[in-house]
Amino acid sequence: MSNRVVQGRMVTPGKLAEMVEGSSVLEAEDITDADRPCPECDGDVIAVGYMPSVTEFVTGYKCQECDWSDDDRD
Repeated sequence: MSNRVVQGRMVTPGKLAEMVEGSSVLEAEDITDADRPCPECDGDVIAVGYMPSVTEFVTGYKCQECDWSDDDRD
């Protein structure tokens, strides 16, 4: 597992996915660098792939410094 520090707290991939989704998820992949700055504070953004349900796979993005998060849903 690739734990990372987000807003001063160490988080697991599952916890990061829950932060982006706003609810629990079934499964989460390792956290990776998103290679893009946060649109709100210009901080570092990380990404995590996760399954919120058995029929959906989502990539979520979260700033490590502020509350900004997003996902790749249309």
